[in-house]
Amino acid sequence: MSNKPTLLNYPAVNRRKFLVNTAKTTGVLLLAPLVNKASVFIKTDEGFTVGQIMDLFISQVPGGALTSTVDTLKSGNRDIKVTGIVTAMFATIDVIRKAIELGANFIIAHEPTFYNHTDDTSWLQNDEVYKYKADLLKQHNIAVWRNHDYIHRLVPDGVTQGELDQLQWQKYADKKIPNIITVPATSLKDLVGYVKGKLSIEKVRYIGNPSQTCSRVLFMPGAAGGQRQIQAIAQVKPDVAICGEIQEWETAEYVRDARAKGDKIALVVLGHIASEDEGSEFMLNWLKKNVPSIKATRVKPGNSLSFM
Repeated sequence: MSNKPTLLNYPAVNRRKFLVNTAKTTGVLLLAPLVNKASVFIKTDEGFTVGQIMDLFISQVPGGALTSTVDTLKSGNRDIKVTGIVTAMFATIDVIRKAIELGANFIIAHEPTFYNHTDDTSWLQNDEVYKYKADLLKQHNIAVWRNHDYIHRLVPDGVTQGELDQLQWQKYADKKIPNIITVPATSLKDLVGYVKGKLSIEKVRYIGNPSQTCSRVLFMPGAAGGQRQIQAIAQVKPDVAICGEIQEWETAEYVRDARAKGDKIALVVLGHIASEDEGSEFMLNWLKKNVPSIKATRVKPGNSLSFM
């Protein structure tokens, strides 16, 4: 197993440390071949603990447990007996309230709970919003586990797989690099309209000519970071790059200059949540398959931002 980060999915250090298997072929960094371990179904007379479910998921990830990861418990502990599970992009206060309503005491979230990548709370100890949220979790004995690095380490990447399923693009995805997708030729306008409909997005930001023809798509969900986005665009040479979020002075300016140079390239920015939320559906389906005796529910936090 290679430990090199792929340009297609993962950002620069200090933004997000996505670790993934890669192989280098014809100048493009490729995802490693599919690696599956047999599912280890844990069953005890007492049911399942938070730790057992975490360990079961990690046992199916190539390379196993990481020594350095943000995928830690943000509240609760490993010994809590699970009464129900909620999967969500974020463990927002509304998601926590929904878990309480459902009788679920385990939330598996993809992104941070406390407003920074490492969930460092030392700077929040006197913050009223933080204290309200932390107290709510403690009061109801709810465990929150961030499953970020591990779900991205799956081969293929679990978040990308969830998004491609929702977009119905699995059949168009490259077998070795699912982030490279060849769809039937269509206009940029129609492609954007299709993506917005499938992912329930109100509006997107874009660079390009709405009437230009698009077929080769580079899909980079989440916040890969400008350097990786730019390097992937240069290597893959897509008609359109679709990403979650960008630093506006990086990828957007590169694409603008590339178009001025004469390159046929468009950029579509979906928003971070819209580009990764279907990873929670992937997680839900994993739970239904591996721990079917526990009720699991996906809760959509929705977009934190609105359009005016």
